[in-house]
Amino acid sequence: RIQVKNCTLDKLHEHIQTAMGWTNSHLHQFEIDGERYGDPELIDDGFEDFHCVDSTVTKISEIVPKDGKRFRFTYEYDFGDDWQHEVIFDGCLRAEKGQRYPICVEGERACPPEDVGGVWGYAEFLEAIADPKHEQHDDFVEWAGDFDPEEFDAAKTTKAMRRGLPDWRQYR
Repeated sequence: RIQVKNCTLDKLHEHIQTAMGWTNSHLHQFEIDGERYGDPELIDDGFEDFHCVDSTVTKISEIVPKDGKRFRFTYEYDFGDDWQHEVIFDGCLRAEKGQRYPICVEGERACPPEDVGGVWGYAEFLEAIADPKHEQHDDFVEWAGDFDPEEFDAAKTTKAMRRGLPDWRQYR
C-alpha cells in the first residue's frame, strides 16, 4: 500500500514500478472506466488504430471520484507477461505537515522478478528455486541471485520510490 501526492498517471506508474522492484523495461497502461491511459508515443505501434488518453498529462485527481470514495482501476505492465494489477484508490488524505511523499505504508512478500514469465512463470520459478533437484533450479538461482520471495521492507521501498526511476527519456 502506497500513498502519493496528486501526480500524473505516468508518475504513478513510476511509483508502482519502484514499489514493485521492477525496472520500467516494458510498456504499461491503465484501464479506467473502460478507457485506456498510456504514453501514446510509446504504445502506438503505427500498425493498428490505437487510442489512449495521455497518461503523461492526466493527473490522479482527474480520474478519481470527486466525492473521494473508494475507486478501482487496472494497471497493466509488460504486455508479454501480462501483469494485471488492481489499483484501489482509498480516498484523499490531508498531507501531514513535514511528511515527504511517496510513502510505502505496508506490503508483503517480494515482487516477482522482472521477465519471470507472468503468473505461471513465477509459479514455476518459485517451485524451481525451492527444490534443488528441479531441473531449472541452478539456472533460476543464478539468474535471480539471492531472491527471497518472503522479503519485504516498507522503509526500503519508500526510499526506492523517492529516488525514482532513471530518466529513460534522455535516451530517445
